[in-house]
Amino acid sequence: MEDSIGVLYLLKVVYTIYVFSVIILIVWFANGVTNPEGKPRIVKPATFYMYVGVLIAVGVSIHIFTFNKIPWVETDFKRHTIEKDPSFDKSKQLFNITVKDQKFTLPADRLNENGQMEIQCNEYIVFDVVSEDLTYGFGLFRQDGSLVTQMQVSPGSRNDLMWQFPKNGTYHIRSTEYSGPKGGRHMTVKNAVVVKGCEKDDPRSMIGGN
Repeated sequence: MEDSIGVLYLLKVVYTIYVFSVIILIVWFANGVTNPEGKPRIVKPATFYMYVGVLIAVGVSIHIFTFNKIPWVETDFKRHTIEKDPSFDKSKQLFNITVKDQKFTLPADRLNENGQMEIQCNEYIVFDVVSEDLTYGFGLFRQDGSLVTQMQVSPGSRNDLMWQFPKNGTYHIRSTEYSGPKGGRHMTVKNAVVVKGCEKDDPRSMIGGN
């Protein structure tokens, strides 16, 4: 799975170039329609529509060639086959978490000696989160505060998230939905998830930056 930081950086570059191309089109068109009467048109219709067509083609192509690079897309597409695969062991890869009274409760029987949910590198994990009262959010955050992934957690509905970690790191759990004043103060579980066994470390997710 691609790292979300790398994907975000790539998309920033691509869309910045694309937006500037659109701005150039707007300026070009504005100059054409405001040209004083009697002077030749700066932008010919055929050229204008060809430029618009190219922008549309490029915009669609960006989505086609990058959709599978967005971390959660590939997993969502093949999730039904992953869960049916004999190698998917729910006793090790499924984590049941409950939320009530602005507090996350982690599965006591799945925690290591440090009270963390320990995950192996590149192993598909399902976080099954159940709310017993309000609507919350479930977000995984790096040590530097950047978001890895998140989902909304609504009472009375299925709220589960499949994820795969490609690098070693330690992550916080934090609610990403407003659920009252207490939520901002109490709905963070620091260093709740630790990933081990990868060849590379995620420097943004390592405690102390190491």
